[in-house]
Amino acid sequence: MTSPLGESGAARIPTVSTTPRGSAWEVFVVFLRLGLTSFGGPVAHLGYFRTEFVERRRWLDDRSYSDLVALCQFLPGPASSQVGMALGLGRAGWWGCLAAWTGFTMPSAIALILFAYGAADYRGFADSGWVHGLKLAAVAVVAQAVWGMARTLCPDRLRAGIAILAAVLTFMLPSASGQIVAIVVTGLLGRWWVRLPAFHGGPRPDCGVSRRAGLAAWATLGLLLVGLPLWAAASGSSTVALVSGVVRSGALVFGGGHVVLPLLQATVVPSGLVDNADFLAGYGAAQAVPGPLFSFAAYLGTVADGPLHGGVGGLVLLVAIFVPAFLVLVGALPYWESLRHRSQVRSTLAGINAGVVGILLSALYDPVWTSAVHSKADFGLALVAFGLLVYARVSPVLVVMLAALGGWALALLGS
Repeated sequence: MTSPLGESGAARIPTVSTTPRGSAWEVFVVFLRLGLTSFGGPVAHLGYFRTEFVERRRWLDDRSYSDLVALCQFLPGPASSQVGMALGLGRAGWWGCLAAWTGFTMPSAIALILFAYGAADYRGFADSGWVHGLKLAAVAVVAQAVWGMARTLCPDRLRAGIAILAAVLTFMLPSASGQIVAIVVTGLLGRWWVRLPAFHGGPRPDCGVSRRAGLAAWATLGLLLVGLPLWAAASGSSTVALVSGVVRSGALVFGGGHVVLPLLQATVVPSGLVDNADFLAGYGAAQAVPGPLFSFAAYLGTVADGPLHGGVGGLVLLVAIFVPAFLVLVGALPYWESLRHRSQVRSTLAGINAGVVGILLSALYDPVWTSAVHSKADFGLALVAFGLLVYARVSPVLVVMLAALGGWALALLGS
């Protein structure tokens, strides 16, 4: 995280103008093009955004953009999508925020919904060789995420130990509640033990979101996180329980979009709404589409075996997983200075970020590894995919395609 706060405590809030300077349609068109072409994950997305909005269109300066990126990396949720929402908000107000999210997200969501329809209609889909290749690609992608996040978020022995503890807790409590326990425990350990250097810098302009709007966003998020589980328990509705689990998953993602994998898996697989093989195949396919990884929720909603399924289910879960990211962003913008300035908050989040590395490490073993790697050939293909991603820096899209072809070839050789 970059772009520090001032020594005097003056706010260094990302520049999000109170006066819209463009139209929602303009924002939608720009973000739609980005949504169709932004491959490579959240880090690459932030690079595309900087090129488009700082260098080319000059919607904001480089320093303001860096502050905005720092804020969204500091908060739970998909950082690149939150940056996009904030850029749309600054350019064209609330409708611009919606336009930015829609343009950037819908291409990947529609592609995954169509993929899900093909998966549902194709008999023997889960056992096909190319789908097995997608599952092996998921092994490589998650391993790459663990590798990269561990280097960034666990730079010392203390945070490495916190990550290992989170992995052990997740193994001992293999459920959504276990992941919540791991996040709470690691956050407390971070607050007590992690010490970070202080920030220093100068003031920044106001953000364009009132404190009243920020408080309303926090209250709405709290109502969803508390009210939906109570509603699900009281009604016994599998639909409400599914939406509640997806909202909770969207609210607990710290450190990177890949962390949503174990959270969603704990929501839809143990309940029988989505088969684990279909889950991993969809996750592998999600690596081959542009835009945010959170669009994976659209695939899950489409293939879910319950009252909420098909295209409608896909769109409902897509909205559900992004709502917390929007509410957290709006709630944080007016209080950015105090959040960044308070050392206890920063230490708590540092502990949580280390903990999510452990949660993702746990998911790398179960269900990703245990469901995909069954032979030496499987291990070899996953290892090649990992090497192409980490060392050869090959595009994830190409790696996913090669893994699918490799799975198909292994199936032919084995038959």
